[in-house]
Amino acid sequence: METVVSGIRSTGKLHLGNYYGALKNFVKMQDEYNCFFFIADLHSLTTHPTPHGLKETVRNVVVEYLAAGLDPEKSTIYVQSDVPEVAELYLYMNMNAYMGELERSTAFKDKVRANPNNVNAGLLTYPVLMACDILIHHGTKVPVGKDQEQHLEMTRTFSNRFNRLYEVDYFKEAFAFTYADKLIKIPGLSGQGKMGKSNGEADCIYLSDAEEVIRKKIMRAVTDAGPTEQNQVKPEAVQNLFDLMNVVSSADTLQHFDGLYNKAEIRYGDFKKQLAEDMVTATSEVRARIQEISQDDAYIAKVLKMGAEKAQASAQKTMKEVREIIGLKKLY
Repeated sequence: METVVSGIRSTGKLHLGNYYGALKNFVKMQDEYNCFFFIADLHSLTTHPTPHGLKETVRNVVVEYLAAGLDPEKSTIYVQSDVPEVAELYLYMNMNAYMGELERSTAFKDKVRANPNNVNAGLLTYPVLMACDILIHHGTKVPVGKDQEQHLEMTRTFSNRFNRLYEVDYFKEAFAFTYADKLIKIPGLSGQGKMGKSNGEADCIYLSDAEEVIRKKIMRAVTDAGPTEQNQVKPEAVQNLFDLMNVVSSADTLQHFDGLYNKAEIRYGDFKKQLAEDMVTATSEVRARIQEISQDDAYIAKVLKMGAEKAQASAQKTMKEVREIIGLKKLY
């Protein structure tokens, strides 16, 4: 059975983009593959070296993973720092990663521009740590978006370089994977492209948002003055809201409001109210599960303990073999 590995940074709550773009696929994958899903608290330190409330944000992500349908009996759900073998492999792989290739990483360049006062070594070697998350479990399928494709290409570079250097056929190549022909893009409410925390809290509908919070966010979403002629092209901000409606509303509802827009008769207030109610309905089940699971500390601890033990067993086997390949053998 092939292995799927995927992680999410522990710097905040999960939003609809995470839910429809990844988590729903994860739920399907766990029935067909050997799945490792982790909370990347070590990765978060590259941009938040002194994080506030890290324990709580890790807990929130675990709760939301479970609420979205991940099953700890089917998948291995764990916290990255609970598997110290990842850091050990990260050390060895850094010895075979070159400064030039790391500095050319598009993500690194973007982070430098965004955070010029925090250009640390961890940020530079981020692709190596990501590679180790995958290689430690011999992952071959990695659910990632287009922004991570270069990192995945670098993972293949590092794994192939290790094999050549030590003249082995040990690490397999990992490739991007999704069930859909094209990843679902969930737009944000700010009119600035896909939903994401980088555009501010108001851009995201979080899985844990209360019903009234969802309604307020939708009603405040960016639009324009409305169409002035029939069949007018929708501006990006308005198209984003129609794209959201396409995800959470019925086909008849979408067709109704699309028709009103094309006839230049749409009233955004009515449109947003309908979208808000459909959004509340679409997220009601997962929201209820979040509230239920978040109150069960014993269950959360059990899930993480079981996940850590399963992930450690896999990682320890890999590291034993890696040390032998490198030649790090005890002399006593």
